[in-house]
Amino acid sequence: MKIKVGLVQDSPVFFEKEKTLAKMEALIRKYAKEGCELLVFPESFVPGYPRGFLFGAKIGSRTPEGKALYAEYYKNSMSVDGKDMNRLVKLAKENKVYLVAGITEKQKHNGSLYCSMVYISPTDGLLGVHRKIKPTGTERLIWAEANGESLVTFNTKIGKLGGLICWENYMPLARMAMYQNGVEIYVAPTADSRKEWTATMTHIALEGRCFVLGCNQYFTKSMYSEAHRALAVDEPEELCPGGSVIISPLGKVLAGPLFGKAGVLTAELNLEEIIHSKMDFDVNGHYNRTDIFNFSTRNQPEIQKEKNLE
Repeated sequence: MKIKVGLVQDSPVFFEKEKTLAKMEALIRKYAKEGCELLVFPESFVPGYPRGFLFGAKIGSRTPEGKALYAEYYKNSMSVDGKDMNRLVKLAKENKVYLVAGITEKQKHNGSLYCSMVYISPTDGLLGVHRKIKPTGTERLIWAEANGESLVTFNTKIGKLGGLICWENYMPLARMAMYQNGVEIYVAPTADSRKEWTATMTHIALEGRCFVLGCNQYFTKSMYSEAHRALAVDEPEELCPGGSVIISPLGKVLAGPLFGKAGVLTAELNLEEIIHSKMDFDVNGHYNRTDIFNFSTRNQPEIQKEKNLE
């Protein structure tokens, strides 16, 4: 089976949820018309990755201004059970396209935020949510940690979808949790724009014998509002140069890495290549020494299926 995928390397309308969703709508309609069956958006595309912000925090104290900034971020974050999600579900259905999007997620029952990745089917709507199990560095100030229930994978008409966000991909056991569920299309939205990130994506493709879709934003400081630019005064103009890339199960670069500009990377994935690649290496099969190693993940749900596959 062959499918066409697209990685959206673009910028949100920072801290403006409604305008960002409108931008997403235009991009989804455009690239669905061009034949994309799966579109991926970067880490925290809604309402944006707050690179360079300190949120007024240092060990032992937090400022009122930093707390007000957090409240602004919270206000423009998304809920997975409200009108914003319904809008994306409707877009997926109308355009007959699968969506995987990075969002900062708020929940009705608490005031914490999560760095999340939502999976949306054109037929079944919201399939589920992966929430970052370990925010990196000072991300821990604004994002809470999720648990094993968030290590989700989905069996869909276009293949088995799963993945991790940004530096979760450096957690070997988190990757194994994905491989153990037979992930075929491994989605990795990120804020890491180093050239070395391509090596990470290549390693995961070779290790998991899966297609890897690494998707990042392209963002400059001038895209911030004047007030937000003042919060990132020491950052370079090109805050995030991108680096989105699509890798085959044998570690071949199919598209990208794209640096220095906005764009949409597209590639045709032939899922038959996954079986071919596992003849000589299968991390979940003949290369898995169960007589030596014992691996399990607490609370990870079993792979979930679309209704029309049951």
